[in-house]
Amino acid sequence: MTPLRIGNASGFYGDRFDAVREMLTGGRLDVLTGDYLAELTMLILGRDLLKDPSGGYAKTFLRQMEDGLGLAHERGTRIVANAGGLNPAGLADALRTLAAKLGLPTRVAHVEGDLLPPEPGVLTANAYLGGGGIAACLAAGADVVVTGRVTDAALVTGPAQWHFGWGPEEYDRLAGAVVAGHVLECGPQATGGNYAFFREHAGRDLLRPGFPLAELYEDGSAVVTKHPGTGGFVDVGTVTAQLLYETGGARYAGPDATARLDTVRLTQDGPDRVRIDGVRGEAPPPTLKVGRCRIGGHRNEVVFVLTGLDIDAKAALVREQVGAALAADPPAEVRWELARTDREDAATEETASALLRLVVRDQDPGKVGRTVTGAAIELALAGYPGFHVTAPPGKGAPYGVFEAASVPAADVPHTAVLPDGTRVAVPAPARTRALEAVPEPELPPPLPAGPVVRAPLGRIAGARSGDKGGDANVGVWVRTEAEWRWLAHTLTVDLFRELLPETRKSEVVRHVLPHLRALNFTVAGLLGEGVASQARFDPQAKALGEWLRSRHVDIPDALLPSAARPDLPEELS
Repeated sequence: MTPLRIGNASGFYGDRFDAVREMLTGGRLDVLTGDYLAELTMLILGRDLLKDPSGGYAKTFLRQMEDGLGLAHERGTRIVANAGGLNPAGLADALRTLAAKLGLPTRVAHVEGDLLPPEPGVLTANAYLGGGGIAACLAAGADVVVTGRVTDAALVTGPAQWHFGWGPEEYDRLAGAVVAGHVLECGPQATGGNYAFFREHAGRDLLRPGFPLAELYEDGSAVVTKHPGTGGFVDVGTVTAQLLYETGGARYAGPDATARLDTVRLTQDGPDRVRIDGVRGEAPPPTLKVGRCRIGGHRNEVVFVLTGLDIDAKAALVREQVGAALAADPPAEVRWELARTDREDAATEETASALLRLVVRDQDPGKVGRTVTGAAIELALAGYPGFHVTAPPGKGAPYGVFEAASVPAADVPHTAVLPDGTRVAVPAPARTRALEAVPEPELPPPLPAGPVVRAPLGRIAGARSGDKGGDANVGVWVRTEAEWRWLAHTLTVDLFRELLPETRKSEVVRHVLPHLRALNFTVAGLLGEGVASQARFDPQAKALGEWLRSRHVDIPDALLPSAARPDLPEELS
C-alpha cells in the first residue's frame, strides 16, 4: 500500500498564517493537519465563548480556509484540524457556509464528545480524545474534519487508521503513528526551529523554516521530511529534540495506544529525511486525560527599572515603600523578583539597569488594581534615584488555572458527526493497560578517566523543554556514543538540581532513553498552576533547557568540539 503523506500547517493558535497555502502548494499531500489547541488556548476560547455563544473556535483557521478549501479541493488533499476548540459543530457550520459561498462541493464533518458537563467554578473541561472519530469521518467521505480537544497525535493516528484500515489493537502500528504525530504537531520545531545547535546550520535558511510532513507506512514506520525548497532542515537532532518535547517517561500514553519512547529508533535517510521505526506499542490506559480551566483570581504586575549604583539598596527601598503602602489590606500574594541584568561601568543606560518585578494576586480585583498601581506611581518623585517603570501599571486582569485530571474512557461520548449529519458513536477501547513506570535500562559503560575542561553543558548537549500544566520537562540529548556514555553517568538528578537551583524544592524524576541518547527530566510543580497563572518568569519553561545548557560542568576534553568535531565553525571550537 502507498504511504500516507501527511503534513502539518499549524503548531499553535497564532502560528504562521500562510503555512496552509505553503503546504498545499509545496508538494503532494494526502492529508494536511493543523494543531490549534494548547492549555492556554482553551482558556482563551472559553472566555470568547462567554462573550459570543456562536464562537469558541479558532477563527484564524476559518480565515485560512478562504484560500485553503479551494487549494485542497484542486489537489485532493483532506484537511484535519482541532480548530473546533469548544464548538466544533459551530466551526463545521461556518465551513459549510464558506464552501457554498466559494462554490465548492466540500464535505465537512466534525468530532465531538470531549466537552464534559459543567462543574462549579470551571470554565472549560475537556477530555483528550483519540483518532477514532477522525477516521470515521474520513471513511464517510469527509474532505474536512474539525475536532474539539483531541490529543495532538490523534490528528495523525486518525488519518492513519482510515488510510491503512488498522484495527484498534494493532498497537505497534498505532504507536508508530503516535510518534510521527508528536514529531509533526509543533510544526517547524521538527525542521530546525527552536533548535539547540542552530549555529551549526547557518546556511540552512533558518529565517523561515518550512513545516514538516511525514510519509507514514502500513507497518507504522515513518519518514519525517519537508517540502523541497522550504527553509530549515530535518535531521536526527531536530527529530530527537521534538520527540523529547513535553513528554515524560518511556511510556507516552494516548487514547489510541501507549507508545514506548524507549523503543524509537531514528536514522538519517538522506538529506532532510529521518526514518522512524522500531516503535513498540501497548494498549492505552483505561482513562482519558482531562484538562480543566478556571479563573484563578486577578493579578497585576509592575516592573521597576533600577539603574547604576546601589541596585540592592534601591530594590530594598522600593520593596519597603510599596509594602508599607499595601500593609493595611495587602493582596493575598505579593512576589518580588530582582533580575540583575545590569553590568558594571556599562556603556549604555539599558545595560546599566536591573529589573525588579512585582506580581500581586488576589480573588478581589480591587486589591490588585488601583491600590497597587497607586502605591507604585506615587513613588515617582519619592522613591529611589532614577525611578521609572517599564510600562504604566494597569488595572489588573483575571488569570487562569489549568488542572489535569482523568475520566474513564467509557464515560466519554466520543462521537463522529458525518458529512450527512449521521452521528456515529466511537467505542472506548476494549483492552486497556494501566500505566506503570519503566525500570531504568542498563547504562552504557562510563568513559575512562581523563582530563576535563570546565565548560557549558551545551557545548556538546542539546536540550528542549516545555510544560504540562504545572509541571515542566527538560529533555537532554547528545549525538555520539562517547558523549552518551559520559552524559548517562554524569547528569544525575542531584547534578540537575545543582545546576538549576529553582528545581531543588520540586520532585525531579530522570527517565533514560538510550536509543535516542537522551535523558528526560520531569519537574513537578515548577510552573505553579500552569501557564495561564504566570507564576514564573518563563511560565511555560520554554527556555529551561537553554538555561541548563548554559551551566558549566566538567566535560572530558576529548568530547569538546575542537577535538571531537573539527569541522565545526571556528567560533564553536
